[in-house]
Amino acid sequence: MLTHDQALSLLAAARTESDQLGIPMSFAVMDPYGHLVARARMDGAPWISAEVAQGKAWTAAAYGMPSAGQKAKMDPLPNFATALTEMTHGKFTPQPGAVPVYDGGQLIGALGASGGTGQEDEDVCSAAVQSSGFSTTAG
Repeated sequence: MLTHDQALSLLAAARTESDQLGIPMSFAVMDPYGHLVARARMDGAPWISAEVAQGKAWTAAAYGMPSAGQKAKMDPLPNFATALTEMTHGKFTPQPGAVPVYDGGQLIGALGASGGTGQEDEDVCSAAVQSSGFSTTAG
């Protein structure tokens, strides 16, 4: 299980990556059951970005894959995507910008970001996860 200290470490690593890009972002860390562990919004990040980061992280945790993968799956199924979003009370966010966090092949949570492009958000998350000693894949 992802600890609070690990979540804070992921947030710090994500902020470092975001600073290097010069893009203020928000970040959210979820446990593998979709519960928020930690969230932060950098100065200058859009006010809504914290909520968006949380939705992306929830989606990555729910499926154990980057949220971009859910976007690819849902693009040809917009009605189904809308239904899933409704069924999850708005939590399902099939947009690029979050990655799962694995430790020793075990899904322990997810890290999501918002504030840049979807690809920038996902790149920041991937780099933060790896620099924190975790992996974005089970294998």
